[in-house]
Amino acid sequence: MTRLLVAILCGALAACSQGDASQKNDNAKAAPDAVPVSVLEVQPREVPVTFEAVGRTEGSREVQVRARVAGILERQLYTEGDSVKAGQTLFQIERAPFEIELAQARGTLAQERARDELAKKESERLKSLADRRAISQKEADQAASALSQTSGAVQVARARERQAELNLSYTTVSAPIGGITGRAQQSIGSLVSPTNESAVLTTLTRGDPLWVRFALSEAEYAAVRAVDPKAVNVELELADGRRYPKHARINFAGSSVDAGTGTVQMRAEVPNPELALLPGQFLRVRVVAGTQQAIVVPQTAVMQNEGGRFVWLVGPEGKALQRPIRAGTWLGKEWIVLDGLKAGDPVIVDNLVRLRPGAPVAAKKAG
Repeated sequence: MTRLLVAILCGALAACSQGDASQKNDNAKAAPDAVPVSVLEVQPREVPVTFEAVGRTEGSREVQVRARVAGILERQLYTEGDSVKAGQTLFQIERAPFEIELAQARGTLAQERARDELAKKESERLKSLADRRAISQKEADQAASALSQTSGAVQVARARERQAELNLSYTTVSAPIGGITGRAQQSIGSLVSPTNESAVLTTLTRGDPLWVRFALSEAEYAAVRAVDPKAVNVELELADGRRYPKHARINFAGSSVDAGTGTVQMRAEVPNPELALLPGQFLRVRVVAGTQQAIVVPQTAVMQNEGGRFVWLVGPEGKALQRPIRAGTWLGKEWIVLDGLKAGDPVIVDNLVRLRPGAPVAAKKAG
């Protein structure tokens, strides 16, 4: 009997030992390993106040080159797309009809001058006779009136000569400004006229400096206005991500807010000596309006889900904690945080894909 009780006790102890070992194994499996992470204790620092928008370039001056007289287009004296200087000849309209018109006007002027000279001598002669009472005063007055008429005819003839000279000069079509030429709108041999659509011969666009049009929201515009204009800087980024090397300056701001979009139209002027930028090109515009104190975090530390952007923090118990943030603009490889973080918050910057809310972490200071 004694041996039987001892055997039963030994079996019970063994079963308890196996149960304790099994429970320890289950607990070990349930407790996950701590995720190794690097932590950055964020602190506010001075950062630029920036606003971004999409802009489009346009020539600082864009003009149509038009025919000012009717005639046959004889020559095109430029290559389409070339850069030309102000005053350079672009087209030649047939001159012969206008040369004839000018010759006629000069002949008419010569005739009127001769008549005027004769009328002047006749008026002086009759005036002398009237003073001696050799003729009636009426005859002298008629001669003076004839002189006035011939003098007026000379002025009319002189104006017609000037108009003919002007029309002849218009047969040489010159560039009104320096710039880049556009496509020729009329072919050689075409009849052009200033009174219909054939008047437009080509276009000229001044590409240096270039203008960039963009829009800012009402709040952004208010922030820009609050800064000294000399402290406002405009940076441009090309479509391939490269930064344009020259800075622009704002030279126009709209006087009203667009009711449909809630934005204010802006325009910046940028030097373009190498003509690297073309009119009609889309760019990313970054307006820098002074500085502010703000917290920045690496871009790699910011994640996004259906609720918006967030970062991971190390909680008080050494566990991962998700913190929603309101992000501003990028600053190089960092992101400006407008709301959601305070000085000293331990932000996790790596191993983010392995984190879950409440997961234990093994934190080390980010290098």
